[in-house]
Amino acid sequence: MVRFVIMLSYTEENHLKTIFHLSGKDSSSVTTNSIADALNTKAPSVTDMLKKLSEKQLISYVKYQGSSLTDNGRKLALNIIRKHRLWEVFLVEKLGFNWSEVHDIAEQLEHVKSDKLIKELDKFLDYPTKDPHGDPIPNPAGFIKYSNKFLLSDLKIGDKGKFIGVKDSSSLFLKFLDKRKIALGCTIKVLFIEEFDHSIHLGLNDTNLTISLKSASNIYVNKL
Repeated sequence: MVRFVIMLSYTEENHLKTIFHLSGKDSSSVTTNSIADALNTKAPSVTDMLKKLSEKQLISYVKYQGSSLTDNGRKLALNIIRKHRLWEVFLVEKLGFNWSEVHDIAEQLEHVKSDKLIKELDKFLDYPTKDPHGDPIPNPAGFIKYSNKFLLSDLKIGDKGKFIGVKDSSSLFLKFLDKRKIALGCTIKVLFIEEFDHSIHLGLNDTNLTISLKSASNIYVNKL
C-alpha cells in the first residue's frame, strides 16, 4: 500500500491518524487544539510533533492556521487505519472478543511494521471490507469506500434505517448498545420524538425502546 519507506514513532503515527479522522472526507485543515483534544494532550506538545511531521513532508503545517496531510501523509494514515481495522476483525471473528473490547488492543497492534503479516492477515480473514463497528477498511492501494450514511438523530418520525455503524466507538457506548440489543444490521424505525428533550422512541425488530438524542447522534444508519 505504501511504496516509500519512512520510520515513524508510535506518537507520530497516532498524530497522522488523528489528523486524518479530524479532517473528514474533504481533507480540510485541522487546528492544533482539536488534535490536542482528540489525543488528550497539550497543544505545545502537538505543535512540536506537527513541526517534525512537516519536516518529513507528511503534513502541511502553517502556524495559527492548522495542518493537513500531504499525499504521503495520507497514504501512511490510511495504512495505519487499515491495520487497526483488520486487527479488530481478527480479534472479534477469530478470537471471540466483543466489539466493545477490541479498540484499545488494535491501537497497539496497528503499529506492527510487517507488510507481509498484514497481507497474510487480510487473506486469512477473507479480505473484509468493514470492521466490527461498521467502518470501512482501506484496501491495499489506500482506497477507502464510504457509504451514504445518516445519523439516526437526523431521521424523522416514520423513517426507517439499517444500523451500519457508530460515531462513538468507545467501550461505554458499545456496551450501551449491547445492553439494549442494538446490533449492526438491525432495522430501526423512528416512532416518535419527544418535543422536550428530543429523545427518540424506536421500533427495533419486535420491540420498542427509547434512547436519548446524544445516543441517536452516535448511530449511523442507511435510510430504507
